[in-house]
Formats: sequence, structure tokens, C-alpha cells
Amino acid sequence: MTDIGVRAVRQETRRRADRIGAATPPGRDRAVDALRAAAVLGVVLGHWLVTALVSDGRTLRTASPLQHMPWLAPISWMFQTLAVFFLVGGHVATRGYASARARGVPYHQWLTGRLTRLFKPVAAVLGLWTVAALALLLSGTEYGTVRTLVKLALAPLWFLVVFAGLTAATPLLTRLNPLWPLAVVLHVDLLRFGLGGPSWLGWVNVAAAWTVPYTLGAAWTRGELERRRAGWILLGAGAAATAALVAWAGYPAAMVGVPGGGMSNLDPPTLAVVTFGLAQCGLALLLRERLRHTTRRPLTWAAVALVNLSAMTVFLWHQTALMAATATGLLVGRLPGLHTPPDGLGWVGVRLLWLPVFALALTVCWAAFRSFERGGGGRGRRSRVVRSHRPSDRGTAAKARHV
Repeated sequence: MTDIGVRAVRQETRRRADRIGAATPPGRDRAVDALRAAAVLGVVLGHWLVTALVSDGRTLRTASPLQHMPWLAPISWMFQTLAVFFLVGGHVATRGYASARARGVPYHQWLTGRLTRLFKPVAAVLGLWTVAALALLLSGTEYGTVRTLVKLALAPLWFLVVFAGLTAATPLLTRLNPLWPLAVVLHVDLLRFGLGGPSWLGWVNVAAAWTVPYTLGAAWTRGELERRRAGWILLGAGAAATAALVAWAGYPAAMVGVPGGGMSNLDPPTLAVVTFGLAQCGLALLLRERLRHTTRRPLTWAAVALVNLSAMTVFLWHQTALMAATATGLLVGRLPGLHTPPDGLGWVGVRLLWLPVFALALTVCWAAFRSFERGGGGRGRRSRVVRSHRPSDRGTAAKARHV
């Protein structure tokens, strides 16, 4: 491309970014959108970095570099960002519910609207993978391989089920102190690991663990987390508790599931992943002012807005993009970092080079399925990214109407 062409592209990109900025209400708390975008992209990059598909005879199985190099566990600390997503989700949902009540919108109508936006993109994923699984089985593909692929593709759905449940319970959780669900997680782990209780008790934590950051989001809405001191307390206490649990209580250092591992911090959630999430939420709260400043830049805000407009599409299809790139690569041959076991630093270095390819595959999925998230792409539909949520709730119904 010539210099003139490059300049033209830059100018057009800047014009579009300026239009997005101009369409954004002045009172919108852009830090909320930046945190949501960071949480989604953190999950995507984390899965792409620690998930490998390797051949075991005629069967594909998942593998992770953390199996062979457990000292890489700090990578999982950077990309396990679900707690931040639940923090933002709790904040936005409690503000939205307050707005609905102020406008006289009944609970069932408010909930139907939120769940429709949440689950509409799921139909495309379920439809495609139902057809793909049947086609693979009919073609003679090993059942174990089909099971691995479908499980990997549909794994993000567990998050949606939990998030939907918490959304439905928003009126009950609006004023719940986060210490209550934290106490449930603590007692469940004490029963399981300290007193030899049944392993099924751990599934209680699937709800309780993610209720902790969700109710922190509600506390944010109530204005209880505006002072920086709250962020520092959460960051310091959460980090110290996590370090103690890993060092002295036998919890894994990795904050993601590791295939073949004896114990997982995520499946089901443990106290360690909850305390780690508290530290993450504290850091997120401390970064709010910086994010508000950074997202005033037109290009930065345009990128954040784009991710938010397609957050569910990106989240639901990123594993499919990984598998599509892996399958396409087989047409060339057995490629390092894509089809080889993740058993050394060389694999990690090559895998980093594959990330743009995964991003390209995800872009194709996004282009094909984004209309499901945008409600069919109707022109009259107002974008959620230009709806305002203000940094403080001291307000009133007039403010709440912007959520």
C-alpha cells in the first residue's frame, strides 16, 4: 500500500473513531466498558495461550503448557479475568434494575430484556455445533475427538448459565454483603478439604463464588467503593489470602483448570480463586480513573466500544476460532505450536506467533454471527455502547434512566 493509501486509511479510521466519540453521552462511565472489554479479551487470550489440541493416536485431546511447566502459573493470573466480568456485570445489572424500577418497568420485563440479549447469540453456537457434531460422528470420527471438540466449543456456556442466574436474582442481591457468599465458599472448602466432606459439595461454590464479585458490583452501584481505600483493601487482602492458600493450604497456583491436574481452582471454584478475584476487583477499582482518562482518546474508545458491541460473540466463538485454525493447519501438516504437545518454552514462543491467526479466524466468526448479538442488525436499534452509566449512584432516577 502506498503512503497516500496508508494516510487515507488512517484518516478514515480517525473519522470513524471521532463519530463514535461524538455519539457517546458525556456522562457515560467509560471505565465500565473498558473493564468489560479487558475481562473478555483476558479470557480469550488466556484460552488461546494455555489450550492445545494434540493427537493421541486417532483421538484428539486437550493439553496445556501448565501440565509440563507448572512454573508458568503466573500466566493464568494475568488472563483469568472472570471476576472482573462479574464485578462489572453486577454493577451494570443493579443500576439497570434501579432504572427499570424508577421508570415503572416490571421485573419480568426487565429480566426478559437482559436475558434475551444474553442468550440470543447462543442459538447460533448451539446450532452450528449440533450440525458439526452429527457430521463428524457420521463421517466416522472417533467419539472421544467429537466429545473433546464439542466440550471445548461449548465450555463458555457454563458462564452464561451462572451469569443468568445471578441476573435473575439481582433484586435479592442488590444489598447483599459480599462477605456472606464468601463465607459460604470458605465453609464449603473447609468441609471438602479439611473435614473430608463429599466432593459434590464443591458445586455449591459455582453459584457462591461468582456471587462475591457480583455483589461487589452492587456495592459499587451503591457508592460504597468510590474511595481508593476500598480498592487497596481488596487488592492487598485478596493477594495476601491467595498467597497464603497456595503456599500453606495446598491450593494450586494456577487459577485455571489444568488437564490431568489433581485439583482445579475453577472446576468447581475454590476459595483461592475467589480471594484472587477479590484482588483483581480491587485492582480494577483502582484503575477506574486511569481508564476514564485513557478512553477519552478517540481511537482507544472506538476499540473499547467495538469489543463491547460484540462481547458475547467474541466470548462464545473464540474457542471455535481456535479449533478452526487448528483444523485448517492440518491441511499443511503437523505444525509446531498448533498440533504439537505443549511441553516446552519453544511451544509457548511459537504459540504467541499463532495468536494473529486465531484473531483472524475469530474475525471471520464475528462477521458471520454478530447479527445474532445485535438483534438482527435493525437500523432503529440503539447501541448499548452509547447508553450512559455514571460513576456514582448518588443520584436519582434521572441518572438511572441512562443505564
